[in-house]
Amino acid sequence: METAEFLQTLETEGRLLAAAAEEAGTDAKVPTCPEWQVRDLLRHTGAVHRWAAAYVAEQLTERRPLAEPTDLDGAELLAWYRDSHRDLVGTLAGASPDLECFTFLPAPSPLAFWARRQAHETAVHRVDAESARGGAPTGVTPEFATDGIDELLRGFHARSRSRVRTPEPRVLRIRTEDTGAVWTVRLSPEPPVTTRDASGEAACELSAPAEQLYLALWNRAPLPAATGDRALATLWREASAI
Repeated sequence: METAEFLQTLETEGRLLAAAAEEAGTDAKVPTCPEWQVRDLLRHTGAVHRWAAAYVAEQLTERRPLAEPTDLDGAELLAWYRDSHRDLVGTLAGASPDLECFTFLPAPSPLAFWARRQAHETAVHRVDAESARGGAPTGVTPEFATDGIDELLRGFHARSRSRVRTPEPRVLRIRTEDTGAVWTVRLSPEPPVTTRDASGEAACELSAPAEQLYLALWNRAPLPAATGDRALATLWREASAI
């Protein structure tokens, strides 16, 4: 996907998130994040938007701490979130393709990184807001879902902080039934090593349409039925939270 596509998705997802949060009310529980109410979701996501926008707008090259507000609620909090989202979209849309700033996952450029990362951040948390509101979640395209799986597997879980590990080497395969994408996740006592292929024999395979896998692997929906050793699917559910 191109940066412009991620920006369009980011704009749409943020609007949907705010609308669902407003319908639910800031007191509502968030079933997909049981420790949160909608106010926590808005404070977190809005703070992430402002945190990301600052790296781009100020061309910051070192990580800064995330600061979430503690005193905003109700209509004021919703307005603050919408401002945070609007500012992020505008900042990314107006940034130079040659921008240099801090990133934390591999990407073709810092601008490409932040557009992609914030699009997926917002989409996942939009699902959270819609779970608080109730009703079926808004869908995402198979292409966007496939990209989000790739970011999760080859980006987040390639880092040293991933807890998806096994005492002995094991192989987990992930396959999208609609876009034809396949990942081979090699597990060990070290961080997972994921390749975009179907090489070698897998102990367990998870296969479903891309959107279902996207939500499941981000722990926003049940995992599809696993073939092979279901313990690896259980391990993912228990240890993969970002």
